[in-house]
Amino acid sequence: MPTIEELNALARAVALAGDREAFAALFKHFAPRVKAYLMRSGTAEGLAEELTQEAMVSVWRKATMFDADRASVSTWIFTIARNLRVDHLRHQGRAPVGVEDLDCDAVASEAPSPDEQMNTRQREVGVREALRQLPGEQAEVLRLSFFEDRPHAQIARELGIPLGTVKSRVRLAVNHLRRLLDAPES
Repeated sequence: MPTIEELNALARAVALAGDREAFAALFKHFAPRVKAYLMRSGTAEGLAEELTQEAMVSVWRKATMFDADRASVSTWIFTIARNLRVDHLRHQGRAPVGVEDLDCDAVASEAPSPDEQMNTRQREVGVREALRQLPGEQAEVLRLSFFEDRPHAQIARELGIPLGTVKSRVRLAVNHLRRLLDAPES
């Protein structure tokens, strides 16, 4: 999973050079997350897919407007998606409701403090190191399940192993990660 800095760098590459590979990486990372976010906020799946596509097109077209000093690229992209959802609801004559309807400018300007950014980076480094210490088969099912958002049944089919084995490996991996991350540093 890319770090905040890596995602911001991808957005800058799109903005500065129209880098299609960088955009493809952003799309691969954010499109499923944006769609899930929209569906959790009450948007039907088909409309969520459409709004996600529109949001990612906006990312491509408006990449030069991204400012990492104001917000992370994820905040920027989710704000675009939220605005598209609100615009769609307003166009239909329906008022948006729920937590998603916070003041957009306030959401976009709530960049984490330098201390929070440093703590996040340290946690990311710790998690990446702990992931490297997992047995290969546990790391693989964890990556497929959590980082690629694949259902356990699909992982079982792809790896040719029973569904119960996938679930056991995920549980063992999570427990192993928990122990590694909770262990005091020496």
